[in-house]
Amino acid sequence: MSILVSILVLSGLIFFHELGHYAAAKFMGVTVEVFSIGFGKRLFTFRKWDTEWSISAVPLGGYVRMKGQDDSDPTKKSLDADSYNVKTPMQKIFILLAGPAANFVLAFFLYFGIALGGPNILSPVIGEVVKDSPAFKAGLQTDDIIKSIDGVKIIAWKEMAKIISDSDGSLNIEIQRGGYIEFKTLTPSIRETTNMFNEVIQKKMIGIASAGVFHKLELSPSDTLSYATEQTIFASTMIFTGLKKLIVGEVPAKELGGVISIVKLTSDATAQGWMSVLFFAALISVNLGVLNLLPIPALDGGHIMFNLYEFIFRREASESVIIKLTIAGWVILFSLMGLGLFNDINRLMG
Repeated sequence: MSILVSILVLSGLIFFHELGHYAAAKFMGVTVEVFSIGFGKRLFTFRKWDTEWSISAVPLGGYVRMKGQDDSDPTKKSLDADSYNVKTPMQKIFILLAGPAANFVLAFFLYFGIALGGPNILSPVIGEVVKDSPAFKAGLQTDDIIKSIDGVKIIAWKEMAKIISDSDGSLNIEIQRGGYIEFKTLTPSIRETTNMFNEVIQKKMIGIASAGVFHKLELSPSDTLSYATEQTIFASTMIFTGLKKLIVGEVPAKELGGVISIVKLTSDATAQGWMSVLFFAALISVNLGVLNLLPIPALDGGHIMFNLYEFIFRREASESVIIKLTIAGWVILFSLMGLGLFNDINRLMG
């Protein structure tokens, strides 16, 4: 079941990505010859609106082939009025950006749907209290509910952790214990922990762990739009930052995941319900948008790079350079896919 859900999620995200390219190309008057979800042998195909629509056997990607554009042979060109080749660099960049943009827009609507359904958030309920920590010395206990810090109402564990991390000096904490309200004063201490990228960092903490209690977040119509916007921006920033750390070596290459990781995460999300699947789909959609913007010739970002060169220098890059860089791009892309798969297998084998 999880494999089927994974295929449906990936195929849906790829469909919207390619639909972005398709819509932009048609808007620019370019004929789209093929719109395919998947690669390899075609399992199902039909022709409509001058385009051959296909579902292929290997559901690990997709593509639109525009008239005059062929990544397998960049020298193949068409100078017809409806060809991709005759468009200006800015028109081509518009078509190329439309795919990643569609992924970001889709992620926004997925987060919007989550907001309408009321996302589950981690409640500020204390589970474990670390011995001799500031919380322990102040008398905080398991099952205490943190209601406010320095007069700021606390709704979620995440916002509580941020206030503590950003604090300067002592904190006045309001807690609910049983049916009573109590007030505690403590000063956070700097401790060693790990962040979302598994890096060891120094952070202000008070020595408590979550009890793992969740509650539904009720949002007004305006809050719903804000939530969707903030989550889309957060996911984009997180992925851009993660890629930067991976490239400069701050995050080890073993953290890279592949198809097996996606299937496993989808399986975990499916077990938690449709809301978790939407969360995961939104995150992967942003991931697709970001990855396709990388300046690798086999991706949209690589084609954008070539068109920016043409726009700036008023001439196309030489065919030999384009061919060599495109081949290098495919080598990089398949190497990354292979590394992700290798890491996935290592994780499965412990």
